[in-house]
Amino acid sequence: MKTVIITGGTKGLGKAIAKVFALHNYNLVLTYLHDEKSALQTKKELEHFNGEIVLVKSDVSDEQKVIKLLDNIKCQFESIDVLINNAGIAIDTTLEDKTVDNFKTILNTNLIGPFLTSKYIGQFMFKQGFGKIINISSTNSIDTYYQESLDYDASKAGLNSLTLNFANIYAPIINVNAVACGWINTEMNKNMAHEFKDKEISKILLNRFAEPSEIANVVYFLATDEASYINGSIIRVDGGVRR
Repeated sequence: MKTVIITGGTKGLGKAIAKVFALHNYNLVLTYLHDEKSALQTKKELEHFNGEIVLVKSDVSDEQKVIKLLDNIKCQFESIDVLINNAGIAIDTTLEDKTVDNFKTILNTNLIGPFLTSKYIGQFMFKQGFGKIINISSTNSIDTYYQESLDYDASKAGLNSLTLNFANIYAPIINVNAVACGWINTEMNKNMAHEFKDKEISKILLNRFAEPSEIANVVYFLATDEASYINGSIIRVDGGVRR
């Protein structure tokens, strides 16, 4: 049975991704940072599937915790087949209110975290002779910019660069790709101002936000043998943008 590691895998998009992999009989290693209640609820919802579910409270921006995470997984499972760097945060504020500490917090989670997991878990995959790494990026990294999230945008642009570098480093053993998501119907966006949401929807050719499952299905496809020739790509999934 194959094993997937999903950082930030117990809520929002991460939870949707976990469900798709559970449906396809993967063992799940799901990391979370704070919300143990949501983590336990997610595990309960997925327990009827065949694979094992392991919850790990861990800060992926902490090098020693990432090394410990890898050591624990190696003891429990025969292989690590897929790594999905999904954990991410945003702190939207005006430029005047942005602080260096907030900027560092975003970079630590959105960029340093994927660097550390891709370094240590990726090296293990390389030695075992196979694996897939999939990074969850954003169209904010390409051409969808918001002044309130310039730090988030920069972190995701860095993640795209990290994706391309690791694709080169681990070639031809590991496929490394990123999914650049547009707006998604997640808990994070439920309290969005209606006027702003309507304005953003008007820019989307499909005239709606994505459902988490629609992004999750793309992520799962990249982990399959059918996507074996996709490597070093930033795949945009945003419903199409009016130009």
